[in-house]
Amino acid sequence: MSYSHAYIEEAIAVLHDLDENGIERMAELLEETRAHDGRVFFLGVGGGAGNASHAVCDFRKIADIEAYAPSDNTSELTARVNDDGWDSVYVNWLHGSRLRAVDLIFVFSVGGGDAERNISANLVRALQYAKQVGAKICGVVGRDGGYTAKVADACVIVKVPNPARVTPLTESFQALVWHLLVCHPRLKASEMKWESVK
Repeated sequence: MSYSHAYIEEAIAVLHDLDENGIERMAELLEETRAHDGRVFFLGVGGGAGNASHAVCDFRKIADIEAYAPSDNTSELTARVNDDGWDSVYVNWLHGSRLRAVDLIFVFSVGGGDAERNISANLVRALQYAKQVGAKICGVVGRDGGYTAKVADACVIVKVPNPARVTPLTESFQALVWHLLVCHPRLKASEMKWESVK
């Protein structure tokens, strides 16, 4: 069996095991957020940060939801890391953004954060703050979902059968889930270019 075949077979297994109810709950929460003039803050690091940036574009343009990713503002991000430290970078950014109960935090992470092992502590602290202010939390995460899965109002855990490929498959399926959401009938507000071309 070739590497490509094995990878594709594992992706198919992940796809068959995706939590459809979790995704539908996310659509419901996002629809409520938009209806109450809430904002969505996408949080991720590494590949999750890249996915967050792309998701912001899609949710603003296609779903008409006010959305932001702290990692998109390189100047502020690096100033906060330099002055305050990595662990507090997202919580301080959210505090400066006046996070409210009508807002929603959406996490893209492979591990979901782990306070005990000090892994993605910046995500953990941001989610703790979100809980304090009453903001809703969604996430698309891998492995066991970590802290995100424990505290989220809706969370999809990407169950990768081969631990050697947990990162690439989790990050790939983060994109699948958010693309599903922006074109979901509950959320889609604008036609996409290629779907509108006759």
